[in-house]
Amino acid sequence: MDGYAVREDDLAAVPHRLKVIGESFAGAGWTGTVTPGTCARIFTGAPLPAGSDRVIVQEDVRREGEVAVVDLGPSANRHVRRRGSDFQTGEALLPAGRLLNARAIVAAAAADIAGVEVFRRPRLYILSTGDELAQPGTAREQPDAIPESVSFGVVALAQQWGATCVGRTRVGDELAAMHPIAETALGAAEVVVVTGGASVGEKDFAKAMFEPLELELVFSKVAIKPGKPVWIGRVDDRFVLGLPGNPTSALVTARLLLAPLLALMQGRALEDALSWSEATLGSPLPSCGPRETFHRARLRNGTADVLAFQDSHAQKALADADVLVRQRANSPERLASEPVEILDF
Repeated sequence: MDGYAVREDDLAAVPHRLKVIGESFAGAGWTGTVTPGTCARIFTGAPLPAGSDRVIVQEDVRREGEVAVVDLGPSANRHVRRRGSDFQTGEALLPAGRLLNARAIVAAAAADIAGVEVFRRPRLYILSTGDELAQPGTAREQPDAIPESVSFGVVALAQQWGATCVGRTRVGDELAAMHPIAETALGAAEVVVVTGGASVGEKDFAKAMFEPLELELVFSKVAIKPGKPVWIGRVDDRFVLGLPGNPTSALVTARLLLAPLLALMQGRALEDALSWSEATLGSPLPSCGPRETFHRARLRNGTADVLAFQDSHAQKALADADVLVRQRANSPERLASEPVEILDF
């Protein structure tokens, strides 16, 4: 606080009349000593002069020339920041894996540390498969074409979780032409995301395009809804994530699998990406089959309102949703006002 550095022993009687014998500024501390019956003018951030042990704020002081007059008894607050009151030598400020957001960077710099060891942002390459896909803005001009929308959302989600997108390519459904594109993507990135072509149709080549590169599947499908065809594989130390082509399925599985993968690649905890919380269900949910289901919903004042349109191809509903409501496999009907698990979306 701006005010006067004083000795506690000089404040026994009211009013206190103390001679001002120095000034202590931030970055230019006073090197003298506050002796009995004296004080020093002090400004926020300045070192406390030797001999003094508290600060009287300037609003509580009257100046009479070179004398500071204090008409009130001292307050409980001494207005002094003790050395080590925030953190001390040897104390861990930022644990390994801590995301370096604005608050963490302030703490690191405050410890007078010039640099810290960090993980490089994972490089991501996204391949959108399908003869029907067209650049947004041009699909209306092409018969049987649809706008390619999924890759834009996946890239935005990946960037939100720390990745850098180094490439994005639309790929037609011709296997021979897909092989060199797959090799290029794996040469450029640690994570390759493929959208579409994940099922068992005659032109579903999402896995086959990586087979010459000795793709090793980690899993080929997951018992969830939406997103059952999602898969993950590895080529040496690179990951390949296959997302369904339907937009809702793709974004839900990217949130559930891509986000934690990117977090782990940056040394973060799995719980950072899969931090489930609880909300109140706004309307009933029917019983759930053998696949764990993730409903798109809006969260308002602690209540999760499940959106009416839950089809896997829905795109407007993606814009309306901000949480996923988790319903465990084979669970009975859930009633309104019951607690449910939710994940930010």
